[in-house]
Amino acid sequence: MRQLILLISLIVLTQCTISSQVDELTYSVPETPWPDFYGHHRAVIQVDAPADVVKLDLLWRRHDTAPEKKLFVIVNAETGDTIKNIHRIEVNNEHCKLAFGPVQTGTYYFYYAPFKIQEEYGFYNKGYLRPEKASSDWVQNYKLTDESVLQQLPHAKAKAIQSRTQFDSFYPMELIPTQEEKSKFLAEKSGDFLIFSEDRKDPIRMRDEIPVKWIIEDKGKDFEGKAMRNEYYAFQLGVYASAKDVQNIQVQFSDLKNGKYSLSKEQLTCFNTGGIDPFGKPFTKKVDVEAGKVQPLWIGVDIPESAKAGVYKGEVIITADNSAPQVAKVKLKVEDKVIADRGDSEPWRHSRLRWLNSTLGIDDEPTAGYDPIKAINDYTYDCTGKVVRLNANGMPESMKAFGTEILAGPIAFTIKTKGQEAGLSGMSDIELLNNSAGVMTGRWEDRVGTINVLAEGSLESDGYMHYKINLSASEDIKVDDIRLEIPLEKSVARYMMGMGLEGCKVPQNHNAKWKGPHDSFWVGDTNGGIWCELRGSDYNGPLLNLYQPDYPVSWHNDGKGGFKIDTQSTQVKAICYSGKRTLKKGEQIDFEWAMLITPVKHINYESQFVDRYYHNGGAPMPTQEDFDAGVKIINVHHANEYNPHINYPFIAVDEMKGFINDMHEKGQKVKIYNTVRELTNYTTELWALRSLGNEILGDGKGGGYPWLREHLIDGYHPQWYQYFPEKSADASIVNTPSDSRWYNYYIEGLAWLVRNIDIDGLYLDDVSYDRRIVKRMRKVLDKEKPGCILDLHSNTGFSKGPATQYTEYFPYLDKLWFGESFHYDKMSPENWLVEVSGIPFGLMGDMLHRGGNRWLGMLYGMTVRHPWVTDGVLCDPRPIWKVWDDFGIHTAQMVGFWESKPYVTTTNPNVKATVYKKDGKTLVALGNFSEKTEQCQLIIDWNSLGLSKEKVSLQAPLVKDFQAAKSFSANETISVEAKKGWMIIIAE
Repeated sequence: MRQLILLISLIVLTQCTISSQVDELTYSVPETPWPDFYGHHRAVIQVDAPADVVKLDLLWRRHDTAPEKKLFVIVNAETGDTIKNIHRIEVNNEHCKLAFGPVQTGTYYFYYAPFKIQEEYGFYNKGYLRPEKASSDWVQNYKLTDESVLQQLPHAKAKAIQSRTQFDSFYPMELIPTQEEKSKFLAEKSGDFLIFSEDRKDPIRMRDEIPVKWIIEDKGKDFEGKAMRNEYYAFQLGVYASAKDVQNIQVQFSDLKNGKYSLSKEQLTCFNTGGIDPFGKPFTKKVDVEAGKVQPLWIGVDIPESAKAGVYKGEVIITADNSAPQVAKVKLKVEDKVIADRGDSEPWRHSRLRWLNSTLGIDDEPTAGYDPIKAINDYTYDCTGKVVRLNANGMPESMKAFGTEILAGPIAFTIKTKGQEAGLSGMSDIELLNNSAGVMTGRWEDRVGTINVLAEGSLESDGYMHYKINLSASEDIKVDDIRLEIPLEKSVARYMMGMGLEGCKVPQNHNAKWKGPHDSFWVGDTNGGIWCELRGSDYNGPLLNLYQPDYPVSWHNDGKGGFKIDTQSTQVKAICYSGKRTLKKGEQIDFEWAMLITPVKHINYESQFVDRYYHNGGAPMPTQEDFDAGVKIINVHHANEYNPHINYPFIAVDEMKGFINDMHEKGQKVKIYNTVRELTNYTTELWALRSLGNEILGDGKGGGYPWLREHLIDGYHPQWYQYFPEKSADASIVNTPSDSRWYNYYIEGLAWLVRNIDIDGLYLDDVSYDRRIVKRMRKVLDKEKPGCILDLHSNTGFSKGPATQYTEYFPYLDKLWFGESFHYDKMSPENWLVEVSGIPFGLMGDMLHRGGNRWLGMLYGMTVRHPWVTDGVLCDPRPIWKVWDDFGIHTAQMVGFWESKPYVTTTNPNVKATVYKKDGKTLVALGNFSEKTEQCQLIIDWNSLGLSKEKVSLQAPLVKDFQAAKSFSANETISVEAKKGWMIIIAE
């Protein structure tokens, strides 16, 4: 039996003059976990003689809520028999007093928190088992309601408290003192708050109680520790508001001195009182502590490798607005040893807390693949093939994507008052705030009537633009409308999505109001387009199920604002309006929006057809047959032996590294699942993060998997759950979907994973950070290991159109996987093209839901990932991959049915054709989007194909689960089943 180093045996609490003694108990973990349906905790009880009834008085010191509402089960350790009769005398967080029987001599296990097991992954929706009911006859027969009878009962003795696994244990930081112990302890203390020093190996967990450990030790506020050279050393000071609310805690440091050597106070950090935000800006936090609550302060000491060994002494001064300051002395012994990686490879050291303040990847340089912004003249800029020409009022009047003009006229931001409409008048006095290779930012002032305008705009090297216009009224004024108008060339504005529409042809007219996650839209075609997103002051990323901020006050205007599409003879105008309002004198309001020119880059067709994904959840190891079929990239999901815990790939690092090394030897790339929507309860720094309030971990009503209820208690929101029979489940909680420092940690962690585990990129699954974070990630990956890959998966059920929500990511992504909840057989060709394929944006994708549709997918160069299964349906892409390889599709020119001059069309508008052209042969993919079998003939531009009609044959090769072998003539009428198609090779 593994001991937890605690044998609290008749210890007299002389240090704090408490006369009571702590019970004689051993806290331990069994060699083999007991069956999980008994729960996470038990007491080991010794019975010295057979008896009909025995009494137990267990001082269990529990912090979890409502222990009296949970089932009790007592089992004979030798026979496995369950005690039939349990009578509860007194049950609370301090004590458990029971009478139970009959019993034999020996050991019994008392399980006191059994719960319902849920083996299905997803969201835990069960709970604790209801309390048992003692037989009233048994209670009456033994007169167990009579106190004098109870006093005469023989005692069962509690020998130990055990946890099913080490991870489940309450020891030592979640054992509460009795109220008597606590009262006596506090009676001898003075001041408005107490300070308790604590080592990093025992994170402070309870927020509304002090652990009995602090009373036993009573070592006070001073801290002593041992560190190594080059270590980032972390420790804790717990502030307990013992007398009253303590307001605005501040932490100051002295230098830590070792004779003539010292560690500067600048090398000490308190993570709770401030730091660096995800965009490189310093900030401070106001930390208040309610009376009776505990506030852990996590402190880091940056010890350089050059530090002289020895004992360093200094002070931490803690002040508050309404209390006298207190001083904690610090003695840190720095050993003459160097730790190689600051301590990061050993998470228990908490050295990685410094990652919270990282600025890694923050700069204004272009990311790989994008050139520095090139000024063609004073108002025209080339952004890696996307050319923008501004007019005198700072708005784009021309936007070209690789030579294709997108705009039919200048973009206009206008203000309409008293029947008059005026736009911005000029930016001759522009102040250039930033003129770097990757970002240009300018600010200028203007005036429209009695409204003062302060405008700021930026342009980035990938064709991204951002505007923020502040309006302030110099007198009360009624405004009819404030709007943004984007006129697009009609020849370009063929498709759209957003404004409440799925991917579709641009309608003649369309009106939409703010509803759900409809804050953005895209209009264009595969050669050029504009994505536009309307923002408010609290915007920070895609609108997801976990992130639904209030509508922007400016654009929404209490429901008066909305969107319009107005198709005219030569242009399509997208209009964002805000409606009537009154601006009071001195009132200010911000209008903010972002735009991106599409496509963001040229499509890498070869990668689409060669870099094939293996994505198999709990079993990420491909077979030799899979390698032979051309698998090149392996996505390691979470919930497997290599990456067991969601969004924290720092637990099974040896297993992951071994797997990646093995795959690299086989010529494979390996990407891992790691996002930031939620965070596993196995996160080493969980308690440190919790000490930051709701900066990183989201608030909530609690509940969910019992481990969360037992340790976090409340103030969290449960999220994804993964059952593990041999250990406690992976039970995540929601992260705060805001600009938290966890993004800094996440990016530093990404660099660490590349350096130490040799990953080849990330698989992203519905994330809520914005493009600035993705840009940092891209830069880190490109710096650490060029060739790393980012692919993004999303569920249309969450975002109601993920391509719109994530467009700002596209310059930095390599691949899309927009497929969950997509019903491919019900989607129009335009919906496929715009929302799923990625083609209009310079990307390509794969299918997902129920294996997609293999016939229609071929029109967009898409297959399902192997061997992904949804709803029990497996669509094996390997037969199609074989056709690709036999044909050599990776060297072919792809010409889709959406092109203005397709090489092959059909006589039936329901049957679409996409061509893959090579010298001397062409593969034609046909797909029928209708609900019935259709007939069609091929209309072939033989000159474009470089083939002679008289010399060719048309052959449909045999493809398992796709088509039978068949020969066609050039003029033959082809029958195409509903929602199916053909692959036909035309060759001389």
